[in-house]
This record gives sequence, structure tokens and C-alpha cells, in this order.
Amino acid sequence: MLLRQIEYFQAVVEQNSFTAAAELCSVSQSAISQQIQALEAELGVKLLERSRRRFTLTPAGELFYRRSVLITADLEQLRRDTLRVGRAGARELNVGVLISYSGEEFSHAISAFTALHPEIDLRVSVGSHEELFDGLRTGKLDLVLNDQRRAFSDEYVNLILAESECCVEIAAHNPLSHLGGIDIADLKNIPCILIASPAQQENERSYYRDILGFRDEFLFVETAQEAQVLEVSNKGVLPVERSGSGQAYSSAIRLVLLLRDGGPLRRKLCSFRKRENQSPAVTEFERLLVYEFNG
Repeated sequence: MLLRQIEYFQAVVEQNSFTAAAELCSVSQSAISQQIQALEAELGVKLLERSRRRFTLTPAGELFYRRSVLITADLEQLRRDTLRVGRAGARELNVGVLISYSGEEFSHAISAFTALHPEIDLRVSVGSHEELFDGLRTGKLDLVLNDQRRAFSDEYVNLILAESECCVEIAAHNPLSHLGGIDIADLKNIPCILIASPAQQENERSYYRDILGFRDEFLFVETAQEAQVLEVSNKGVLPVERSGSGQAYSSAIRLVLLLRDGGPLRRKLCSFRKRENQSPAVTEFERLLVYEFNG
């Protein structure tokens, strides 16, 4: 009962509303109120100061909330560890994501999956298009979020998740950062920054030059941190897959829509897995990924 009361109390504080907390916990507002009153009675202190339809945390309530969050986090980790130890041969799920992808959908799918399946060891790899394709082909990866660069094969389950507009990250003090969109032709004097391992540099160069149309001047780095240093130093632009244009991205970097021949340059983001891989974990993660992209 105490754990349930703590859950309700945390919900009220985090939602800043008894009504919203009740909806989140799938109970009535009166049940939430009664349980928090019971918690205060058990503790012998007031946790909330109520005034009409509003409330504030008492000093005791602030302490109880902070400490209770630590406790529930520990309990959740205990549950996860116990499940892994108690279930012999804990299962693994290996997923991959394109290194230039910078949206939130993939992270949301991971969060939802780990909450639903703490007994499964979810491992994430980040790589270039070819690295992800090779991982899927060799069985090192179960499912990948990748861009489409080749015709779909019947050997795989190929799901188009989004046709995203390509953008570039560019230093905020570069005059081009204030444009609503930048045509690739207008980047003729600016190098293209690409994140790729030495083994994948030529593949990435060929794709961005021959398929997308960037000029043949590339700066290769192996981490996003290195790319960001080059960006803010105004030494190049970094292509990314993300919706939106002309919006402030940070104080030092702006995100600008990438154009080609006057129209937005688009790329397809897809979920790929081997058709023979029908494990429940893989299909469940695939379902969550589809939901995050398409609702």
C-alpha cells in the first residue's frame, strides 16, 4: 500500500495536478486524494499545503518527494536485475540506428521497449548506412533504423517510417544560417562534414557526392562531438535527417532545410529486419518504432 501511495504522491507532484495525476494512474481523483491523506496520516506530517484548487509542497513534502524518487528508481533497478538473474539465458535484442539520424522517435521506442521488457538486454549500435546493412546481413543486428539507398529486397521486412526533409547543421554566425533553405549548389564553398569510420569514408563520400549532389570536399570525423566542433568553428555543414527549417537549434548552431533544384531534398528512413527473424522481441520493437513515427 505504501508503494502505491508513493506512486500517487509522485504523480501529483510531477503533474502539478490531482486531476492529471488521477488520469495518469487510471484512478479517480477522490482515490488519489484519499491515498495521499492516508500517507500523510501514516507519516504524521503534512506533505502538501492545499489552498482551494492549488497546492504547494511543504518542506517535509519536498524531502519526501526527492527521497522517494531515489527509492523508486532503486526498486525499478532491483526489479530489472532480479528478472535478468531469475530468467536463465536472458534474451538480447540488438538494434542499430543511422549515425546521421537526430530525431527522437528511436529513443522513445527504446524507452518504451525497456519499460515493457526489462528482462531483455537491449543493445544499441550506431553506424553508417553500410555498417548497419552489414550488421543486419551477418546477423549481428536484429533490426536497424536506416536510410534507403538500394532497392528493397524480399529477404528483409522493409518498412518506410518517414520521408524526412534533409537539413544541414550550420554555425549560427554563418550568414547562410538565416536562410529559410539552402540549395546544395549554394554550399559550393563550404565543406560537408560526415561522421564515418575510416573503412566507410569512401562509401559515404560516393553517396553524398554522386547521389545527393554535394561537392567533392568532405571533412570526415568519427564522433558527433568532433563534428560539432567543426560546425561551431564554421568549417563545414553537417547533413542530418530531421524535420523543420530555419529554427534555432542552439545558441551556436542552426538547423536549415536543404534544397536541391529549388525543392526540399528528401530521404526515406526505414526499419529493416531479416524476414526470417520473427522473434517476439524484434517484432515488438518494430511495432513500437512504427508507432513512434506514425502514431
